[in-house]
Amino acid sequence: QVQPVESGGGLVQPGGSLRLSCAASGSISSIYAMAWYRQAPGKQRELVARITIIGTTNYADSVKGRFTISRDKAENSVDLQMNSLKAEDTAWYYCNTFPALNPWGQGTQVTVSS
Repeated sequence: QVQPVESGGGLVQPGGSLRLSCAASGSISSIYAMAWYRQAPGKQRELVARITIIGTTNYADSVKGRFTISRDKAENSVDLQMNSLKAEDTAWYYCNTFPALNPWGQGTQVTVSS
């Protein structure tokens, strides 16, 4: 098992955008659905978005219409485009298979604040 490596987080104002990237193991990302999760302070980790190996996507109700998950099989990467960010999107973001089978990576922090 290989930890995914997340990047792209940062501080952004409400209404802004960020694009998160995840470098995943090729052997894993090619046969499993992949997903982005997040954990806000004091809350449990939650599923944000997932994408199957054929590209079918699902989103948490709280991010529908604002976030877009995509995967590049050649690059073994999974991205999360986040638009119209809100303060409640502030969290540590992680990628993993769906269901989560790998050890959790370091994550990338997203802070939405003015």
